[in-house]
Amino acid sequence: MTSLLGSIIIGCLAGFIAGKIMSGGGFGCLWNLVLGVVGGVIGGWVLGLVGISWGGTIGSLVTAVVGAVLVLWIASQVKK
Repeated sequence: MTSLLGSIIIGCLAGFIAGKIMSGGGFGCLWNLVLGVVGGVIGGWVLGLVGISWGGTIGSLVTAVVGAVLVLWIASQVKK
């Protein structure tokens, strides 16, 4: 279990990575970071629904990136 600060740092890193993955689908650096933090929560929930759970820092980062990409994709669809 990571601390709140660790979760925020992982979420920010995930938002940065997701912004790079979703080229043209991002909302700028700051919003991508915020969406990365939200994506960490969403990613954990979505992957939990399908029975996938990764432990450790790398697992948390991968989960957050998956969630952040999903959040950025949904946000880009709403933005249109």
